Amino acid sequence: MTFPPTASPARPAPPQKPSLVNGATTHGIRGQSRIRHPWELPLLWVGVAATVLSYLSWGGAIGGVIWLYASEGEAAVTEVWEYVSVLPLVVQLVFLLPLLPLIIWWGRAILYAQMRATSVRMSPTQFPEGYRMVAEAAAQFGMRNVPDAYVTMGNGVVNAFASGHGFRRFVVVHSDLFEIGGQGRDRDALKFVIGHEVGHLAAGHVSYFRMMFTRMYALIPILGPAFSRAQEYTADNFGHSFAPAGAPGAMGLLSGGKYLNTEVNVHELADRAATDPSLFVHWVNWGSSHPVVTWRAHALRDRSTPGSLWIRPSGHLFDSPLPAGHRWSSQYPSPDEALALLDQADQIRPAGYGEQFGRFTGVPTPQRPTARAVQTAAPLLSGRSGYVIPPGPYSDDARGPRAGSPTSSFAPPAQQGPHGPGTADPGQGPSQPS
Repeated sequence: MTFPPTASPARPAPPQKPSLVNGATTHGIRGQSRIRHPWELPLLWVGVAATVLSYLSWGGAIGGVIWLYASEGEAAVTEVWEYVSVLPLVVQLVFLLPLLPLIIWWGRAILYAQMRATSVRMSPTQFPEGYRMVAEAAAQFGMRNVPDAYVTMGNGVVNAFASGHGFRRFVVVHSDLFEIGGQGRDRDALKFVIGHEVGHLAAGHVSYFRMMFTRMYALIPILGPAFSRAQEYTADNFGHSFAPAGAPGAMGLLSGGKYLNTEVNVHELADRAATDPSLFVHWVNWGSSHPVVTWRAHALRDRSTPGSLWIRPSGHLFDSPLPAGHRWSSQYPSPDEALALLDQADQIRPAGYGEQFGRFTGVPTPQRPTARAVQTAAPLLSGRSGYVIPPGPYSDDARGPRAGSPTSSFAPPAQQGPHGPGTADPGQGPSQPS
C-alpha cells in the first residue's frame, strides 16, 4: 500500500549575497539616500570625473608620445621632455595610473590579511558584546552579510576604521575604544562608534570601485578633504540612527579622551562651533578629512540640518561667560576675574560634579552623577539663548521619528534636568539662570 507524499513546508528563499549589481545592502547600490549627507554624491561625481579625466590625459599623453616618436624620431621626444620638464610626470602617468587598480586591490588585501593575522576577531565567544553591536547594526542597515570585526592593539590611540577586500567587509576597533565600553565606561559611545563604522560599509564608502574612481581626490586640495568629511557626516548619521544615546559620549571621547570623556560638557563643545567664526578655524576644517569636533558635535546635537561642510553652523543654545577664541585679547578675563568666575561656579555647582580627574574602573564614585548627566547638563554660568532645536523627524534619519525620544540626543537623561530632578531640558525649556 502506498501513501501520497506529504507536502513539505515552503522554505524561505536564501538571502541574496552581495554582487557587482545589487550592493552591500538590501537597499541596492545607491543605498538609503535620505541618510546621506547632501554633499556626498555630488562630490563623488566630481571625483569620478577627475579620475576619468586623469586616465584620458594619460591615454592622450601616451598616444602623443608614441605619435611624436613615430613621426619625428627619438630626438624630438627627448627635446620635448627637456623643454617642458615633464619627465617625472610622464613617468608617473606611464607607470602609476595603469597600476593604480592593482595597487588599491593589493593594499586592501594586505590590510585585511594583517588584521586577520595580528588582531582578535570578534565572535559569539570573543568580545561578544562588540560583535552583537556589529550584527545589530548590520541588521538595521540592511546589510546582506555581517562584516568581519576585529579588535587590534591601540597603543593609546583611540580609533576605528572600516574597509573591505572583494565582497568581504570588515571593521577594526582599537582596543582603547573598548575601555569606554561596559559599566565602567560608556557602552553607548562604543555602540555609536561601531554604528558609524558599519555605516561606512552600508553607505558603500569602502567599495573597491568607489575607491578606485576617487583616488585622484588625494591630489585635489579643498575638494578631496570635503568629500571625506561628507562621508564622515553620513557615517555619523548611521551611527546616530543606531545609537543616538551614544552621540554625546562619542563627542566627549573625541575631545576629552577615553578617561576624561565623562567630564566634557557637550553643550559647551557644540556651542563653540557657532560662536567662533574665525577664518583659521574654517581653514583647519577645510583641510581636514574629518569634520572638526566642535562642528561635528553641533551636527549631532541639532539633527534638523545636515552637518556643516564649508561654513560654521549657526545657532547656539548657551551664552558662555568667556569670549570666543577669535575675540581681541582685551576681552579675556584678568586672573582676578577668572578666579571670581570659578568661585561663582563653585557656589552653584551641584553635589558630585567636582573632582574632574576622570573615572577609572574599580574606583568607586558614589557621589558622582552619571556620565551622561555631566555631559548634557546646562553649562554653569551660561545663560540660555533663544535658539531652539526644531523637532523631528529629520531628513537624514532614514528610520523616521523615534517615539518618545527627546528633540536632541544631547538632552539630559530622562526625569533629570541639567541641575537635578525637576529642572528644564536645555533643548526645549526656558532660559537657565546664569
